[in-house]
Amino acid sequence: MEFHESVLLKESIEALSIKPDGIFVDATFGGGGHSKEILKRLGERGRLYAFDQDEDAAKNSLEDPRFIMINNNFRYLKNFLKLYKAVPVDGIIADLGISSYQIDTPERGFSTRYEGRLDMRMDRRTTFSAKELVNNYDEEKLVTIFSLFGEIRNASKLAKVIVSERKEKEIKTTGELKEIIRPCIFKGKENKYLAQLFQAIRIEVNQELASLQEFLKQSNEILRQGGKLVVISYHSLEDKLVKNFFKSGNFLGETVKDFYGNPLVPFKVITRKPIVPAAAEISVNNRARSAKMRIAEKL
Repeated sequence: MEFHESVLLKESIEALSIKPDGIFVDATFGGGGHSKEILKRLGERGRLYAFDQDEDAAKNSLEDPRFIMINNNFRYLKNFLKLYKAVPVDGIIADLGISSYQIDTPERGFSTRYEGRLDMRMDRRTTFSAKELVNNYDEEKLVTIFSLFGEIRNASKLAKVIVSERKEKEIKTTGELKEIIRPCIFKGKENKYLAQLFQAIRIEVNQELASLQEFLKQSNEILRQGGKLVVISYHSLEDKLVKNFFKSGNFLGETVKDFYGNPLVPFKVITRKPIVPAAAEISVNNRARSAKMRIAEKL
């Protein structure tokens, strides 16, 4: 299954500083682009553990004795690696967000372009989908997620329209949702508005930001001293969490000091400014246009 071209592939692999006998983690396996490059650099004693909660991604698992595929959310990183007696690790990479494969599979409901069920679950073993959210969240809760996760300016109007329309008929498909909210869309901004709406729903359905926070905290706990953490994000909500955690060890970006006034920080930040793709990469891979990569080293 074709997922997507791995963004910033060369730069991210170099950032991991791969040792042939090291233990590494690809926290977002997808189509396996990063994993394949890591395996090329590992020796016989090296190990690579890959996570992906999407069962379709797990079907891309690689046939290699040094590779272990874990079909689960990276928020359970520490538990699984302890189970495999693979702690501490030498490097972790996470390429966040949604894959091209998920977007281009209409029945998954991620795309604003295709008609599909209101689904948006990355892990289809879970029961809570976009349909449950759209039809069951109260108006106040809808306003909150549209504002917070989609940064939608008229979130109150949008929520009011959805709540009103669903009283008449359950909203089941992406097409129905798009038609219902048409009066809310700013003229000439349809694509952007729908992208913001679908992003907000998707983040809530999959608890993406909460999972990212768990992943970052656990990465700090399982990395060995000098180990590298590489994260590629695609929107400001993710990037801010990563930036703050790398800087301070918490998600507010507030430096905590010890009794003597020394800052208690878990990482050395390698990238003061995020690395972004070159124009040449963006021209052949549109997904790369919003990517930001940050690198940290465990102290």
